[in-house]
Amino acid sequence: MPASSDPIRVGVLGAAKITPSALIQPAQSVEGVEVFGVAARDPLRARRFAAEYGLVRAFDSYENLLADPQVDAVYVPLPATLHAEWVIAAIEAGKHVLCEKPFASNSTDAARVAEVAERSGVIVMEAYHSAYHPLQDQLRAILDTEVLGHVSAARAVFCIPLLSRKAIQWNPALGGGGLLDVGYYPVRQLRDLFGEPTHVIDARARQSRGVDRRFDAAMQFPGGVRGEIVTAIMSRRLLASRLEIRGAAGSLRVTWPYHPQSGARLLLRTAGRTHVVPIERRSSYLYQLEAFRDAVRTRTEPRTGAREAVAQMSAIDRLYEAAGMRPR
Repeated sequence: MPASSDPIRVGVLGAAKITPSALIQPAQSVEGVEVFGVAARDPLRARRFAAEYGLVRAFDSYENLLADPQVDAVYVPLPATLHAEWVIAAIEAGKHVLCEKPFASNSTDAARVAEVAERSGVIVMEAYHSAYHPLQDQLRAILDTEVLGHVSAARAVFCIPLLSRKAIQWNPALGGGGLLDVGYYPVRQLRDLFGEPTHVIDARARQSRGVDRRFDAAMQFPGGVRGEIVTAIMSRRLLASRLEIRGAAGSLRVTWPYHPQSGARLLLRTAGRTHVVPIERRSSYLYQLEAFRDAVRTRTEPRTGAREAVAQMSAIDRLYEAAGMRPR
């Protein structure tokens, strides 16, 4: 493992489209992290990816990347159904792991990974980047002040138009569906703010090609909070990203709460007046990579560790079951 003054060399399993924005570009601004190499099922694709983004090494297999002693940590942006297998392989190779959300395709696989992680001594962190942006602490602080009064309702929405039917989100064998993709954010947002839901009130999935293209649900949270989610990869509501919380003394509304750097706006309404609360525009991916670096250096459990990922996947599994669908 690197000394505190040495950069953490990260290898990437899979030349995924999200890697440049989620890892390579942030690493250019985060001191102490180097994206060292990439492996892909197709060695030619790995070489092209490495050349395009200036990486030192292109590996011809995932196994060879994991066996390289120069690689300190691994980023896993593979399809959800492959996460458990390769995160465990990386842990057993002694590598720290930053795994894209969802951590696994279901709670059973997530728990299996968490058990291996807890015995390993390496850092295993889920790449739920939104958790590391200061906006999340701002929202918690507002709720803690009770300026909204007793909170009775919250609604989290994330819908996108995923037009390409070649996208893995349309493939059930790869863990497809809106709830596991964009739906992950609203579910996690409500859980982070209000705790574990006590039960699912209602859940409805609109399916296409064997996956949920739209998912609507209501859950009961502690303290009498009714939380609703709306998520879709294709619906009449083409693009929507917001969080609304309503209390007895006021309300708040946030646009782009999951990617605040994309132009988030926080409006707080109390005593008949609306206040615009400033939001940090720095990228959530930068905060996430800094958190991963610090967790590796200090061997401190990150905010989005493996056990937290198991709880999230358990909530998603319950939602699928309530809608009459099998967990992925």
